[in-house]
Amino acid sequence: MRIQEIKWGFTEMDKKKEPRHYYHISSVSRMYNIHPQTLRLYEREGLLKPSRSDGNTRLYTEEDIKQLELILSLIRDLGINLAGVEVILNMREKIAEIEAEVNEFLEYIRREFFEGREDEFEIRKRSLIRISPAKIIKIEKEEKKEKR
Repeated sequence: MRIQEIKWGFTEMDKKKEPRHYYHISSVSRMYNIHPQTLRLYEREGLLKPSRSDGNTRLYTEEDIKQLELILSLIRDLGINLAGVEVILNMREKIAEIEAEVNEFLEYIRREFFEGREDEFEIRKRSLIRISPAKIIKIEKEEKKEKR
């Protein structure tokens, strides 16, 4: 969908990057066929956090739009209520934090244990011998001879 009300904005960090698109609440509500009060409710519940202009107008970024699409998908397609949506969004945020911590830890391990020793690691890796999986053979037991 093409939106008529697009604003270009620049922040200190964005001067080197491309300009960001900002959408007004009326444009977003038309795009997704929802009432502007619903968007305000999502903001009050903490599900959306649009930025504000100098005149205190809500400005939705691409990230806000993606978040709204996720919220609407959970509500419309899966029938999840707002409390459930909040839990799911918090869990997704926590998972992203944990993934970042794990990646940071793996990078630390790589730096501390393998940096400068890549050749040694490759030699050891190649020195492993592959063993084919053992074949399972069924052994039938002989029945005991009939007692006399």
